[in-house]
Amino acid sequence: MNTPEWLKPGVYGAVIGAVFVGVVGFSWGGWVTGGTSNDRAMAMSRDSVVASMVPVCLDIALSDPERAEILETIRAAATYQRRDALMDAGWATMPGTDDPDRDIAQACLAELDL
Repeated sequence: MNTPEWLKPGVYGAVIGAVFVGVVGFSWGGWVTGGTSNDRAMAMSRDSVVASMVPVCLDIALSDPERAEILETIRAAATYQRRDALMDAGWATMPGTDDPDRDIAQACLAELDL
C-alpha cells in the first residue's frame, strides 16, 4: 500500500503529540493510575475513620477511674513508647474490637497533649 507523502508528518505529529500529552498529564497535570487513586482513597478513608474514633478514645480516657495513674505512666514513658503505654491502658481499643489500634492511639495521644 502506498501512503501519500503528506500523511507521514501528520502521523508522526500525532504520535509525538500523544506521548507529550501523556508525559505532561501524568507529571504535571495530576493524572494518576487506577492503583494510585485506589491507594489514595484507602488512605483518606483510613484517616477519616481514625479522626472519627479519636473522640471515642478521649471519652474512654475521661471515664477511666484510673485516669490519673495511667496519665502519669504515659508521661513517664519515653516519647517513642507513649503510644504503646496508651494502647496498654486500653484507651485505643474501640468498642467491638479486641485489639488496640496504633493509628487511633497516636491521634488520641496528640489530642491529650502530653
